[in-house]
Amino acid sequence: MNWKDLAERILDGGSATRAEALAVLAAPVEELLAVLDAAFAVRRRYFGLGVSLHVIRNAKSGLCSEDCAYCSQAAKSTVPVSTYAMQSVDDIVQGAREAQALKALRYCIVTSGRAPLEQELSTVCEAARRIKCEMPIQLCASLGLVSADQARRLKRSGIDRFNHNLETSERFYPTICTTHHYRDRVETARAVKAAGLELCSGGLMGMGETPEDRVDLAFALRAAGADSIPVNFLDPRPGTALEGRPRLSPTDALRILAMFRFVNPEREIRIAGGREACLGALQVLALYPANSIFTNGYLTTPGQGHAADMAMIIAAGFHVTDMTQA
Repeated sequence: MNWKDLAERILDGGSATRAEALAVLAAPVEELLAVLDAAFAVRRRYFGLGVSLHVIRNAKSGLCSEDCAYCSQAAKSTVPVSTYAMQSVDDIVQGAREAQALKALRYCIVTSGRAPLEQELSTVCEAARRIKCEMPIQLCASLGLVSADQARRLKRSGIDRFNHNLETSERFYPTICTTHHYRDRVETARAVKAAGLELCSGGLMGMGETPEDRVDLAFALRAAGADSIPVNFLDPRPGTALEGRPRLSPTDALRILAMFRFVNPEREIRIAGGREACLGALQVLALYPANSIFTNGYLTTPGQGHAADMAMIIAAGFHVTDMTQA
């Protein structure tokens, strides 16, 4: 397959087909650099050499009723994670100050659980109002399933974006979660878009899904109008239902990122959880299809650290996107 021709067709307004997306995932290793070069041509058109930094605040940890097989905070997980109730408004605001000091474009407030309680939603809304009065950082909330009214309240408070991952294909979803349905996630995504919030929605690769499932997810996110697509790679945690799964290879992870870029050319593609564990020494190559990363750690696991992330970005000739460039 001529990867350069694929990139040129997409840049001329065309779309990648399902067959082409599957071909990306099956590309032989000797063609991997050509695939990444083609994906970079698309990425460069929409995002230049910028890399946007996102910082997560785990504002409520553990205490979850859901049984998502991959999650350290799930009800059936035996992983020894920190468990605490909703943090205070002051704590969340302080986290935003710390994120701004790290040159983060976006600060992501995350809570565990199926859906936010009224007190939790009110806390996030009050924190958002205070943060927006103090600094220009963009705000994302990830609170589980939300209604149309809750999404509107978040929008009015100053939240810019809401994260709710579809995680995988509709076909595969029942094998990783039984306490809610795929359609529940789709309905939350629709409520978010209807409220005028940006939609951040992606998935987790390496749970046992097929290449077809990965492509189904990429196209489902395009249909949902996802503005930002975080691509996570399973780093199996002892004590979770998926603890025995092998990690994806670095080359498979790179193919997946390139596929998501081709299917969703103008959308933000973020290298999310599992970046360091699965990509290892090749993680810098992920900046060629992707234009965004989480820095300074994830919900329950540390990353390689902000200083190492900055060094990686600069050494590769990229630069951190600031508010004026977003």
